[in-house]
This record gives sequence, structure tokens and C-alpha cells, in this order.
Amino acid sequence: MNGVQILLIAAAGIAISALAHRRGMQPGLIVVTLAAAVSFVPGMPRLELESELLLAIVVPPLLYSATRAASFSGFNQNLRAIINLGVLLVVLTAGALGVLSSWLLPSLGLAAAFVIGSVLAPPDTITTVSHGAELGLPRRVTTILTGESLVNDATALTLFSIAVGAVSGDHTSWGGGIREFFYNAGVGLAIGAGLSAATLSIRKRLGNSTLETALVLLVPFTAFLLAEQVHASGILAVVTAAFSISINTSMDPRHQYPGAYRTRLQEEAFWPVVDFLLETFVFAYIGLQLRFVVEELRADEDPGLTRTLVAAGVLLLAAIVVRLAAVYLLFGRWRLNELLNKRRREADPVRARRAEEYRTRRMRGRRRFDTPLGPPTARETLVVGWTGMRGILTLAAAAAIPETTSDGRLFPGRGPAQAIALVVTLGTLLIQGTTVRWLVRRLGMDVRAETEQAAAMRVRGEEIAAGAATGNADGDFDRRRNALSKAVMEGELDEDTARNLIAELDLRQAAQHTMPKMP
Repeated sequence: MNGVQILLIAAAGIAISALAHRRGMQPGLIVVTLAAAVSFVPGMPRLELESELLLAIVVPPLLYSATRAASFSGFNQNLRAIINLGVLLVVLTAGALGVLSSWLLPSLGLAAAFVIGSVLAPPDTITTVSHGAELGLPRRVTTILTGESLVNDATALTLFSIAVGAVSGDHTSWGGGIREFFYNAGVGLAIGAGLSAATLSIRKRLGNSTLETALVLLVPFTAFLLAEQVHASGILAVVTAAFSISINTSMDPRHQYPGAYRTRLQEEAFWPVVDFLLETFVFAYIGLQLRFVVEELRADEDPGLTRTLVAAGVLLLAAIVVRLAAVYLLFGRWRLNELLNKRRREADPVRARRAEEYRTRRMRGRRRFDTPLGPPTARETLVVGWTGMRGILTLAAAAAIPETTSDGRLFPGRGPAQAIALVVTLGTLLIQGTTVRWLVRRLGMDVRAETEQAAAMRVRGEEIAAGAATGNADGDFDRRRNALSKAVMEGELDEDTARNLIAELDLRQAAQHTMPKMP
């Protein structure tokens, strides 16, 4: 792939996305569809990137950017739901689709079938979350989907690396795979935490917003590559680093050094551009592979083009059904346990008293907005279950399947996996992506009380900030930000409201420094 091709893809992506936004359509869906059509133009060359390079360049910055906007307190409140979706559901989905793939395409072998299962397992819920306000999604649904997208990427890619290793012969037992899973997770978390601490320490010593932004741009790549070098989870390392850096630079008074607001503003403008360019590139890249994948499948007698397309259609329907069924199973089991426990407490006063004492001890020291919430409602469960569109990670992982194994053999099922990933991604975007808005309206999810509560919380936040003001230029802005952070720590204000108000203070401070002085 040369520079001219990359520039053409970027330019075409800008034009197509502009048109898609005007028509209220999914830009990624349009880009990948048109790229697939263009791949059949006579003389169109095949674009090739090293599989490891594709994952290392595309996934870390996209994941880092998505994590920056996540709410730490919202994550804590919905931790059980997020773990259910981001870990248990991904493992269930990868297993179910892997077994189904081995049945549909038996010539690939069980390990290669599980590669396909891990590629198809994680949904891209961030796209839906970015339009949450337009769709009328309740805040809790948005928080759950955001948290899921951060955790499920790490789970799926860890499963992907284990399955690829099994095909290559790097490990041959399920026990080895399980040990690798926990090693990947633990070491990945440690690397992310260590790198974030080092970055925060260096950042406030640079004294230049351009240098600070450049340093942060290196973080996702550094975290990913460091973790991969020691065979740990690069995704978890990126998520951990992003969470820590984001929450500390916006909420911790120790990191409110002079000029920090300029860096935050610069990053807010910078990361959406990176997201757009990388997402456009991945959608276009995988679409442009279609003709060549089809030609390879035609030339290959087993599994062949027809069998692969049939398998892709079956796996598309299975991916939708498995997610719906598993979400209802996981959340339904949770609701049933809550109901049974409630009945036991009502029937046994001693049990009720002990349960309340346990809850009091558990909640001691927690902030009001960190208190764990109960199971989602039936309507929330249906929306979460239906929001299972596959996207960037599925396409990037499929494209990142190596051409050969570590011992030089052709990797079994690479072409079928890429074709199936493309069909499932397009299918879920068409079936689920275009009907989420209709479903939310049909369910009549009322967010008026939630909107009023958010408005009241904002008023309270403005009062807290105004109460800290003394009228002393830059120091005044710092006092307001510190007051908002303190209110969050004391449970008086929720994190989202505080971060929004801090962002507005950053803009006002920047405007104050750029306004021309009156003579």
C-alpha cells in the first residue's frame, strides 16, 4: 500500500461521510459497501498490510479515544452489567459461534473455527452510544454499552490471540489457554497502570500543550506494544492507561497545573479527527479486500465460495440471536436472584437484618454516585440485547489473521474468516443499526425525569463553581475546577456533570486569554 492510495481512501471517506451524515445514514456502512463495490473494478490492485501492523496501528488509538469519554463512577455503578456483557457474553458468543463455525465449515478445524468465533464475538456499541441523545437512550443504557465496548474488546482480542496461538501450535491445551487469559489480563492491567503514572508525572513537567498532546498520542501505542512484547493484553493496558490519565487530568486537583486547560481543549479537538480517519481507513480497507477474498474462495474447493456464504448467513443470524438470548439469560438470572433474596428477607427478619448490615458495610466509604445499581429493566434489556452491531474490531481482527502459522503453514480459514466478518458486520449494521431508533421509540422509553434530574444536577454544579469564585483571573478558574472535583469526591455531584462544567471552564479560560485587550 502506497501513500497515494491512503490519501485517496481518506479523501473519499471524508466525502462519503459528509453525504451519509446529511442523509442520516451510517457512514461506516456506506464506506465499506462502496469500497467492496470498487474492489471489483478491473485492474484494482490489492491493498495489503502486515496483520500485526494493522492491529497495532488501528485498535489502540480508537480504544484510547473511546475510554477517555467513559465515566468512572458510571462504570462502578454498572460494573456487574458491564462484566456480564464484556466478559461472560463475549466468551459465550465466541464459544457458540466457534462451535457453529466448526459444524458449518468442518475442514477448517476446531481451533480455526474458534478464531472466527472470537472475531465475531465483540459488538461495536460505541457507534450507538455516540448517537444516544438522538436516539433517546436512557443514560444507564448508554453507560452500560460504553463500559461493555471497553471490556469486550479486551476479552475478544485475548480470546483471538489464544485461538490463533492454538492454530499455530503455541499451546495445545485448554488449561494453557486459560492460564494465558489470566496472565494477559493481570500483566496488561499492571502495564497500563504503570504507564499512566509515568505519563502523568512527565506531562505536567513539559509545560507545552503541543508536547503534552504528542506524549499522550504515544500512550496507546506504547501501552499496546509493551504489553504485546511480554505476551500480555495490549487492549487492557490501553484501557487502563486511558481511564487513569483521563480521570486524573480532568478531576484530580494535583494535575490542574498552569496551562492544563489548553492541553485538554487540544485533545478534545484532536481525538475525534484520529477516530474518523482510522475508522474510515479500516472500513475501506476491509471492503477493498472483498473481490480478492471471493476469488480465493472460488479457487478453493473446500470450503468454497457457496459454502462460506451460507455459513456467513447462518452466523449472522446466530450472532443476533445468541446476543439477545444471552443478555436475557444473564440479566434475567440477576433479576430472579434479586427477587428470591427479597422474598427470603421478607420471610426471615434475621436474614433481613444481616443483609442490611452487610450492605451498610459494603457501602461504607462509597460515594453516592458509585453505589451499584440493580438489574436493568425489561425495556433496557431488550435495547441492550438488540444493540449488537459488529464493527471496527471485528473487521480489524479479521484482517489481522496471519497468512501463515509460526511453522510456515498457510493459516487455515483466513479467507473464509474475512468474508464472514464482512457479511456479519454489514448484516448487523443493516438489520440492527437501522432499527435501533425505531425500537427505542416503539418501547416509549421516557427519559424526561432523567433529563430533569440532569438539569437540576447541572444547576447545583454551577452553584458550586460560582461559590468558589473570587474574581482572580486564572486562579479563579482553578478554584472552580477544584471545587467541582471536590464535590464529586464527596458525592454531592456526579462525574459527568462535573466534567462537562470543567470543559466549559476550559473554553472560557481559553477565550479570556485570546480576547484582544481594550486600550
